[in-house]
Amino acid sequence: MSGRAWGVLFVLCGAIFLEGIDVAMLNVALPSIREDLDMSTGMLQWVMSAYVLGYGGFMLLGGRAADLFGRRQMFVFWLVVFLLFSGLGGFATEGWMLIVARFVTGVAAAFMTPAGLSIITTSFDEGPQRNKALLVYSGTAAGGFSIGLVVGGLLAAINWRWVFFAPVILSLLILIAAVVLIPKSARPERGGQGVDLAGAVSVTGGILLLVFGVERATHVSAAWTAGTIGASLVLFLVFVAVERRSSSPLVRLGIFRNGSLVRANLAGMLFAAGFFGFQFIAVLYLQELRGWSTLQTSFALIVIGVDAVLSPTLTPKLVARFGNARVIFGGLLLAALSYALFLPVGADWTYLAMFPSLIILGLAFSLAYGPLTIVATDGIAEEEQGVAGGLLYTSFQFGAALGLSSVAAVNIAATDGTSPAALLDGYRAALVVPLVAALVAAFVSAFGLRSRAGAEDAGPVPAEVPGPAERVEASR
Repeated sequence: MSGRAWGVLFVLCGAIFLEGIDVAMLNVALPSIREDLDMSTGMLQWVMSAYVLGYGGFMLLGGRAADLFGRRQMFVFWLVVFLLFSGLGGFATEGWMLIVARFVTGVAAAFMTPAGLSIITTSFDEGPQRNKALLVYSGTAAGGFSIGLVVGGLLAAINWRWVFFAPVILSLLILIAAVVLIPKSARPERGGQGVDLAGAVSVTGGILLLVFGVERATHVSAAWTAGTIGASLVLFLVFVAVERRSSSPLVRLGIFRNGSLVRANLAGMLFAAGFFGFQFIAVLYLQELRGWSTLQTSFALIVIGVDAVLSPTLTPKLVARFGNARVIFGGLLLAALSYALFLPVGADWTYLAMFPSLIILGLAFSLAYGPLTIVATDGIAEEEQGVAGGLLYTSFQFGAALGLSSVAAVNIAATDGTSPAALLDGYRAALVVPLVAALVAAFVSAFGLRSRAGAEDAGPVPAEVPGPAERVEASR
């Protein structure tokens, strides 16, 4: 790649690193925030849920906006919004102020992230060059989350407000580099296409309600959860009806005929559910049962961040030799092995006993995450790359919300008392959830396996990619 190409990739990796470190730092700072702002447990949960709602709810709209209004324009504008509201969160004196700031920050990330991903997929030629760029990108994202666990613990020990101020400094540096390095591009020719307002409102409302229902499942009645999820499904049906009739749909329904895209999104959702659900239970085990400090817990889990090194080094070689589908399948099987090894966790386990699960999970992430990103965008027309990226990140975000809510619900239901034995019973029961999620994800990804290595999930050959007229017709 040229020096300019590396510069563009550097900026976009900085942005995804920023998103990962921002979320991770906040996770470990929550106890300090609650104490300083005198927030209840329920209100504190909204500090995290508000970001998830904004991120997951607007991701698909963000991806389409990048395709319609320009990827560089959307990336730079929403990076500025991210910077401003992250800083405002640091000045919050009331819980509601912090919740509002986190929601808007999540919305900004929902527009910024698919724009950044689509800049990569349209700037680098499909094949080895794009694969290398995407694997470096995914490794950086993982590194941001892992490093954020430790940095967040250090900053929270000084003052939790620095957890919000630190991303402002990083955002400003990335913004300056983006303006300098990412080449300007003309506003995309929309060919008379308007903004599908009805589709945007219905799908965003459906995603918001679905994520909201899943996030609140452990805090409200089953009837309330069923009603919320039912309302979201109605909105999704409305969205499908609108898209079938729209001359310029928000999401061309024909895109779901791409089997590799559908498999990547399903497997990605399940993988994220297991990954985040497992980490949630591991943190509870280390802090509630073992009494480890926030910083000790952060350093214990940082080994999962080995994927930041393996994604750009080992994974490209494996993909070149075995193909994306086989590497993804192997990664998901390793994730299942990791969760299975942690299943018999004991009250007096040494870190050495936990280490195999954690290091294997880091390896699993490096094998699955990057190739899933490649598969979900391969063979997709350039004008739909933003939508493809939005779909994938929506799947990841919803999977994370689903995994966290599911393990929390099982843990609460299976914990009968506060004794170490009772807590362990709850943890072990909850750990079944990520194990099942990983196995189902592996089952889904197995349909992408082919007899010839390297031929799987490569998307249609260029001659099979429909032109604009065929794509419009296919959407009707």
